[in-house]
Amino acid sequence: MHPTLSLSKLPPATDVGRHATISLLTAAIVAGLLLAPPAQVTATQDPPATTLTATTDGAPLDGFRHVEVASVSDALEQLTGKKMYMTHRMRPIFPTRFAGHALTVLLKKETNHDPDALKGMLQAIDNGAPNSVYVMVLEDGPDIAGMGGLMGTAMSARNFSGAVIDGGVRDTAYLQKIGFPVYALGVVPSTSVGHYRFAGSNIAVNCDGVPVNPGDIIAADPDGVVVVPAAVAPQVLKLAQDMDFNEHSMYAHIERLKSIEEAVRKFGRL
Repeated sequence: MHPTLSLSKLPPATDVGRHATISLLTAAIVAGLLLAPPAQVTATQDPPATTLTATTDGAPLDGFRHVEVASVSDALEQLTGKKMYMTHRMRPIFPTRFAGHALTVLLKKETNHDPDALKGMLQAIDNGAPNSVYVMVLEDGPDIAGMGGLMGTAMSARNFSGAVIDGGVRDTAYLQKIGFPVYALGVVPSTSVGHYRFAGSNIAVNCDGVPVNPGDIIAADPDGVVVVPAAVAPQVLKLAQDMDFNEHSMYAHIERLKSIEEAVRKFGRL
């Protein structure tokens, strides 16, 4: 607040002097307004939008999209002493590369006539965030298609990074057409409807022999699929990037010297 100035308290002055005084007062008031701190404005703000886990780690995800899965696998083994890669059976329906956060789904084998038996696996897709990787485990399901074109279309529309199915996949021609990447144990024409029941989503699962927890980073490229626990992701990425740099630097060295032994001695990478 600015103090109120009363002209009546000013000493008598000539008209010229009074006009000058008024001008000075006016200038002082304007200057005071300009220098005063801005008034607090109270406004109703919308609550912040809810951001799902899969979108909160953009920088590391981008790094994993540009590093070799083989280097990620080696880095994980060095840092954790664990083998976190899936087997040779887990193959893509077309050559691809992606990284994203695990959204896990488990199906249990059960013959049924319940139209809602698999409702939960569809809800998991509709509730999934961008950059999710749909990690589905079918109990004893290598010859059962866990997903096909319809589910793939929904995942693609929601900007999922890809899908990894511990089971089969079908509608591969359509999935290739829309460019949605899927890794699976095989291509089969069968269905899970009537043979399986949804057993949970965003829970710990074992996918092709590798433990996967919700939010873990799934990285895939033509060499295969690896699972990076969220707690060690930054360290794994840094080491994998260093490994990539050394390995890529070795190619020209090997060609020039015509010796892999010399390159390994120099760069310490094999």
